[in-house]
Amino acid sequence: MRESHPIEQAVGIDYYVSDADGIGGQLRTEPDDFQVTEIENFDPEPVDADPGAYPEILLRATLRKWDTNDFAGRISDAMGISRERVAWAGTKDKHAVTTQLFSIRDVDPEAVDALDVNGAEIEVLGRTGRSISFGDLHGNRFVIRVRDADSDAPERTKETTAALREFVDSLDSGGTEGTAGVPNWFGQQRFGSQRPVTHEVGLNIVRREWREAVLSYVANPFETEREGTQSARQFVADEAASDDPDWQACLDQIPGYLGYERSMLHRLIEDGAETPADFRNALEAVPWNLQRLFVNAAQSYLFNQILSERLRRGIPFDRPVEGDVCCFVDREAPDGLYAPDTDRLQNVSGKRVDVMERHCSRGRAFVTAPLIGTETELAEGEPGEIEREILDELDLDPADFDLPGSFESTGTRRAILVRTDLDVDPDELTFEFALPSGSYATALMREYLKRGPLDL
Repeated sequence: MRESHPIEQAVGIDYYVSDADGIGGQLRTEPDDFQVTEIENFDPEPVDADPGAYPEILLRATLRKWDTNDFAGRISDAMGISRERVAWAGTKDKHAVTTQLFSIRDVDPEAVDALDVNGAEIEVLGRTGRSISFGDLHGNRFVIRVRDADSDAPERTKETTAALREFVDSLDSGGTEGTAGVPNWFGQQRFGSQRPVTHEVGLNIVRREWREAVLSYVANPFETEREGTQSARQFVADEAASDDPDWQACLDQIPGYLGYERSMLHRLIEDGAETPADFRNALEAVPWNLQRLFVNAAQSYLFNQILSERLRRGIPFDRPVEGDVCCFVDREAPDGLYAPDTDRLQNVSGKRVDVMERHCSRGRAFVTAPLIGTETELAEGEPGEIEREILDELDLDPADFDLPGSFESTGTRRAILVRTDLDVDPDELTFEFALPSGSYATALMREYLKRGPLDL
């Protein structure tokens, strides 16, 4: 198997599944090169519905060069409300054109409709009784163009496409001849594209190493950052290692654009930096969704490691082996979207292996791996052996995810294979496909480019 880029290996992605050389090139040269449209799963009430029963305003925004979190902050600032009143179904990348849903609690719909945000087209859709969330999104449709590829890119594109269609065993069953599959990796952006540290913060949190978690985020410079940022983070690291750290001096060094880092340092200065509880308090200075993201990134890192080990051992992804846990397909997903329903699980052993093999080959089920949490039940057989070995290597246990506040996670399971009906133009180098919620387009595109994640 072809080994992955070192930056990917740092987040648990060790291999490619296609051995063909990459086409080179780059994604997101222009925002229009990477278009994402949410496949919505939400029906609002009319705008004139009772605001007491339906306090949330639902809107659809088409954003150009906007990070989802930053856009939410821009909306809250423009309307003079707390950022906590803005919610969304899925986080999108800044270097793209994205169409996605947001909800805003207790605001005038006319004021929302009148918002004038550069790089955003906003359409008020109606009212809802609750804020929008992850489950209100079936998935995403992508139209992606690769630019500046190698001269023999069309032929390499065909080789990779053939390899990815071979990887998922669907050509003689419920899939179509255009169906391709890749491991359902958590992409680099889950961990930080320029500075992949969120999983390190999360692993420290799960171990209750609160001081180390703060420093993993605030200090810990990366060479991919601008020089001034690296110097500021190194100053914090050096000061933290001293006998009597001067947190005010650290705050003075951290530039204003590192807002979350500054918020943590403010807490340490104002409330103290003596006990583990003080550092946990500092971590809680950031929005709740970022607190949760830290732990989610740790879970994602473990998941990627499980998939890498399964690949290394040659255990199939498109069908179960003894001890696996499968889930069935989401019956409510729209046509052409291969979405798993992880609420419908089946332990696979004995005669069930053959039965679930048939379900998987017909596109009716998926093999899963755990996103470790307090309620996680590990697999049996060799898949369970992999899960336990990886937890042991990191000195972790599912019970460790019994954490305070927004850091706690009960865990779930996730399909290890992502399938899609892939339409590729090898000459224009455009790729059109749809993925279920939580799956990453870069998991597919990395197989074609074979370049580092910063080019994806």
